[in-house]
Amino acid sequence: MSDTHAQTVAYVRDTMIAETAPPTTEVGVIKWLRENLFSGWMNTILTLASLYVIYWVVSGVGPMFTNSIWNAGSLSECREILALEGLTSHDGFCFGVLKDRWQQLIFGFYPNDAYWRPVLALLVFFVGLTPVLFDSAPRKLFLATAAAPFIMFMLLWGGSIWLPIVVGLGIVVGYVALTYLSPINGLVGTLGAIILPILFWLYLAGPIAGALTSIAPIGLEYVPSKDFGGFTLSVVIGIVAIILSLPLGILLALGRQSDLPIIKYSAVTFIEVIRGVPLIVWLFTASLLLNYFLPPGTNFDLMLRVIIMVTLFSAAYIAEVVRGGLAALPKGQYEGGDSLGLNYWQSMQLIILPQALKISIPGIVNTFIGLFKDTTLVLFIGLYDPIGLAGAIRASTDWNGIYWELFIFIGVMFFIFCFSMGRYSLYLEKKLQREHR
Repeated sequence: MSDTHAQTVAYVRDTMIAETAPPTTEVGVIKWLRENLFSGWMNTILTLASLYVIYWVVSGVGPMFTNSIWNAGSLSECREILALEGLTSHDGFCFGVLKDRWQQLIFGFYPNDAYWRPVLALLVFFVGLTPVLFDSAPRKLFLATAAAPFIMFMLLWGGSIWLPIVVGLGIVVGYVALTYLSPINGLVGTLGAIILPILFWLYLAGPIAGALTSIAPIGLEYVPSKDFGGFTLSVVIGIVAIILSLPLGILLALGRQSDLPIIKYSAVTFIEVIRGVPLIVWLFTASLLLNYFLPPGTNFDLMLRVIIMVTLFSAAYIAEVVRGGLAALPKGQYEGGDSLGLNYWQSMQLIILPQALKISIPGIVNTFIGLFKDTTLVLFIGLYDPIGLAGAIRASTDWNGIYWELFIFIGVMFFIFCFSMGRYSLYLEKKLQREHR
């Protein structure tokens, strides 16, 4: 029957029709525009209004960039060049100030012949940070991560090479204490890992470093903290505070959830007091009042005081962000650690904190971005951050009266740093989501 039917059919398809291209409105740029910018009458109106605003801004500011002057040694010379071209001082930016003073905006009053030291310190920081941020990096780079803080300190401040080495030896003392005391008692091991290095640094580090320096005086030229300025100052304060505030914030968050009343209420008091007072007040405290609580004759570096205060301020906010991540975890996660026979620290390290920190990533990075931008507040206590140096440049006779050019440069530099942190945060969130799936 099938043979008879096949013979009576006039046409039997033996090939597939070739695929046709999809409609132009369903692919490419046109599809994206239709779905994202012109998906409805309201979105269409908002898109057209936004395009008009963008056009108005670009048409007003764009010519000032195209007519900008880069080769000028003063504001008056810049205005003369614009006048020769038939333009007024409002028709073009005078970016000659950046060409003339960019070193000061970036390095502050750091010695000219030592600019290579902050640059190399920044490269060392990125190398040390690579295995922390990217798991595909070679694990051997963790040695560079451990050595990076001491190398950076030596490059930035200089002095004897033995001081950072002896400070690093204090960390070794803490590690040895943790290794040999933890089997006896976990709390004793933790306290020993904290207290013994502090005692070593207070009473032994100075004499040992002095003795080694007298035997082998090796080092770089010392640069005092008062010579730091510009973006070098902001980056140093921001990086150190970010690195130190994260572990301190995690400990404060764990302390706030502790069952021991003395630890819990100490953490709560610290967090609430720090968060309840503006950062500028704490900076004034570090600048003016902290010396009153130190022994007579003690000279406590202002930059170090600022770093301590900014670190504590950031740690209080990090603690609340991490506490939110801990609170988001179901009780079963804690009970799971107990059922496996893990102690408190093992449960936190292997089960609780990895999940809590994953949840807290956006809040942590947001706090870090705010912290980095808040480094400009050191201007009010006499440190010359980029904003302070911009004021000093505008006070000079050559560049008196210039404004926008300096602030545009400062804004772009801060945007680069903050945008980079934000993009890494998005990368890390997507990566952890893929791994979770």
